[in-house]
Amino acid sequence: MRNLKLLSVSFLLLVGTHFGFAQLGFSHEIGAIVGPVQFRSDYGVRQDEGTNFGNSGYGIGIIHYLNFSYSAECDCYTTDSYFNDHFKLRSEISYNQTKLDHHGKWAEGSSVEAAKLRAHTGEANNFDIGMQLEYFPLSIRDFQAFAYRFAPFISLGVHYTAYRPKAATSFSDQNILNADNFWGAWEPGSIDPSPGSTWSVVSSLGVRYKLSRDSDLMMDLRMQYFGNDWIDGLNHQLDSNKHNDWLIWLNFGYIYYLD
Repeated sequence: MRNLKLLSVSFLLLVGTHFGFAQLGFSHEIGAIVGPVQFRSDYGVRQDEGTNFGNSGYGIGIIHYLNFSYSAECDCYTTDSYFNDHFKLRSEISYNQTKLDHHGKWAEGSSVEAAKLRAHTGEANNFDIGMQLEYFPLSIRDFQAFAYRFAPFISLGVHYTAYRPKAATSFSDQNILNADNFWGAWEPGSIDPSPGSTWSVVSSLGVRYKLSRDSDLMMDLRMQYFGNDWIDGLNHQLDSNKHNDWLIWLNFGYIYYLD
């Protein structure tokens, strides 16, 4: 319930901010994104390809852009400035899910500890809302006028993330509160699938393709770093645990120009 209230407030602030910009006459774009996610967490071994590809899921989202280069009020270009011609403000509501297993050398073999790792499974479920500022090195006006078909961009922003992980084990009595069912070196309390919320930093590298006067295709490679290490429901607190949870998301999108 607390997460729902916080998300509601965040959404209202997001809508309010965009409504304020809309009063200045900037044009709008809407779109949808979908694509595969690699969740980099405490499951598996860092930089192990079996872990990275084994712990993959999907993400979907709805996006909205404020286009500063064009004015909906006069159906004309805005005042020519570097900012207006090279930046867009993107807001997003998205969801990603990844099923998690232990991969790598520690989960291999016939030892009891390896069996505990193989028996331990989880799931990351994250709902995101936030904004990113996108920078286009090439002219947005020229792109809209078909001077070129491809427009690369980079972005940076902040998202609010509500997470609801899952954890399970098929070892022994299958009780996730029993530390004896999990890797023996972990501290008690390392498994906690409680829901929560945090902030995350989002950066991406992408490109748009001009499909028609009113629509673009988009490909975007994102890295998202979360503000804590409980997004996957596991925080084993060992010396090898050097980073919070993070993910890589390759998404593909369709964008339509409203104005």
